[in-house]
Amino acid sequence: MFPQLARFTDFGILLLRLMVGLVFVTSGYGHLKAPATRAKSIGMSKAFTIFLGIAEIAGGLGVAFGVLTQFAALGLIVIMFGAIYKKLFAWHTGFWGEKNSGWHYDLIFVVMNLVIAFTNGGAYVLMR
Repeated sequence: MFPQLARFTDFGILLLRLMVGLVFVTSGYGHLKAPATRAKSIGMSKAFTIFLGIAEIAGGLGVAFGVLTQFAALGLIVIMFGAIYKKLFAWHTGFWGEKNSGWHYDLIFVVMNLVIAFTNGGAYVLMR
């Protein structure tokens, strides 16, 4: 319908990458800022929470800057599958959840990272 918009595809993917990176870097920082408190809230060990924080920051930065973009996106997908698993089987949270804490949020990030992985981050990356 609007073929003129196709020329903005790489810019759109860049914006997608920056948004995904922002969310994961800030989430990872939250894990590292108070790992004991965060570990208790998600039902994981402090050591795993620290690992998760580092992985989220590394993946978020990789996606945002376009460094090993596909690996970073796939790593973030694995993290989100872990979150979905926890919400479904440990917390028994529904798709919509309560107060926007359902696993729909995590599934959106799986799909966003799939787009990033499938496109290899678009044209505006630091490392191909």
